Amino acid sequence: MTETLAVHTVEGFLSLEEITQLTKLLDDHLATTGWAPVRPSDGITPPDEIQEILAIALQRALPAIQRTFPAVAGATAWDYHDLGPGDGIDPHLHGVGDPDERPQRVARMAFHLQEADQGGQFYVDTSSSEALWTDRTADEGSAFAPGTRFAREISHHATPETIAALRDVPRTRWTSAPPAGTAIVYGAQLVHGVETVRQGRLRKLITNLLDQPQH
Repeated sequence: MTETLAVHTVEGFLSLEEITQLTKLLDDHLATTGWAPVRPSDGITPPDEIQEILAIALQRALPAIQRTFPAVAGATAWDYHDLGPGDGIDPHLHGVGDPDERPQRVARMAFHLQEADQGGQFYVDTSSSEALWTDRTADEGSAFAPGTRFAREISHHATPETIAALRDVPRTRWTSAPPAGTAIVYGAQLVHGVETVRQGRLRKLITNLLDQPQH
């Protein structure tokens, strides 16, 4: 449970050369596909060439990640998000999914390929409110220690009533300003989002970190 509520950073996750290479590959992919997000929370899965660069970087960073998230052993494919002025991602909570399934999502990892000129900061919200939690706890044989509690899943696609209820939960916001080239790792049971982009363009890549290698 501690890992699903932790926050960590990996400075130097990608080198300047890797960032330049990824940016060119993504620009070529977007030009070829014509993809554009309908909503700020929409993403696209980049092609294998991009996934390979990110997989190598993740493997290189795994020892640093495992200091705070020792259960992490693999990741899903990365998604790409592209936000412009007026775009932001409202507070939401993914949770761990089905706690009895394997592999299990432990955390998520985000890398800003390009920062917005103003706004667009990533944040997590912490809270002691019971409103964020279900009554379910882990049983023997689960991927989690017996008795672990599980947060509610309040996704981008939740009902307006559920999203409104989350807004009413008392929370403390922690906004990040990481150095260039830094990846942020945040537990799967943390409320998080992206501040509204006021100027410029925010380009980010996100993956789920798992407790088993993804084949």
